[in-house]
Amino acid sequence: MIDQQIKAAVRDIPDFPKPGIVFKDITTILKDPKLCADIVDAFVAQLQGTRIDAIAGVESRGFLFGLTLATCLGVPFIPIRKAGKLPYTIRQKKYDLEYGTATIEMHTDAFEPGQHILLHDDLLATGGTVCAASDLIKEMGGVVAGFSFVVGLGFLNGKERIAPISDKIIVLADY
Repeated sequence: MIDQQIKAAVRDIPDFPKPGIVFKDITTILKDPKLCADIVDAFVAQLQGTRIDAIAGVESRGFLFGLTLATCLGVPFIPIRKAGKLPYTIRQKKYDLEYGTATIEMHTDAFEPGQHILLHDDLLATGGTVCAASDLIKEMGGVVAGFSFVVGLGFLNGKERIAPISDKIIVLADY
């Protein structure tokens, strides 16, 4: 049922950010506080029994539900940001995109070694960004507890790419 609610709320934007891509705009979900609460509740229900010491959200849409989910679970929230956005000592990871490269960063004191970190983002496409974030977490001594996404583009095979990292993969609405 939550998948149908999400799909009814998501707006398709053709040819964004470039021709041939249909962008899944989740900002329309944010206009519905009840749906937002239902999304967080669905994540909480599916995470029962999973050890989570902190939630890391990927900039920027991963912050939207990631922080709320962390608050509901009573664990810290860790922002994973684009290069040059964090003010303290950072660790960074460069990775390839379909159309170039990108770099993500995290504060070096974001978590303690051995902690179990859930990675959250709004959308799972090819999995490149969360793979880079997973590498960053592991390089800093953390354990990737799993992944959570509001939307997934199953035809891009992101689940298959991240499955070797953790078998805990939550996608609430898959296209």
